[in-house]
Amino acid sequence: MKMKKLAGILFALFVVSQVSAAEGEWLTDFAKAQAKAKQEGKMVLLEFTGSDWCAPCKALHKQVFSKKEFLEFAKDRLVLVEVDFPIRKKLSEEQKQANEDLGGKYKVEGYPTVIVLDKDGKVVFEQGGYRGDAKGYLKNLMKGLSKRS
Repeated sequence: MKMKKLAGILFALFVVSQVSAAEGEWLTDFAKAQAKAKQEGKMVLLEFTGSDWCAPCKALHKQVFSKKEFLEFAKDRLVLVEVDFPIRKKLSEEQKQANEDLGGKYKVEGYPTVIVLDKDGKVVFEQGGYRGDAKGYLKNLMKGLSKRS
């Protein structure tokens, strides 16, 4: 009986890891993301979002950031960071403060805002808002970043 339970747990962990890989790995620790980007020679994409209340943010994530085309583009070029400002979802006080600090540092005025930094931390791309044009948004993002990678 214990063997079946262990097999079930291992299978569940495998499924979760596959789903996470398919959706891209979104970090929340900016310092770790910067270190990873520098080590791997990648850029850092900061997504400033209100994940549980902002309709354009939800649409951007669903229509752009979770799509195969974006994930394939991002895989070798970007370290993804979610900078979230939720209403219902609970964040630690440390995470809230870190997100507020990043929002202030990059002068974010609305959500969603996407900012991409090169491996040295310099802003190389910035785009605010999302109006439901997934193809246009993705094309603009990829075009803007292809010049830098």
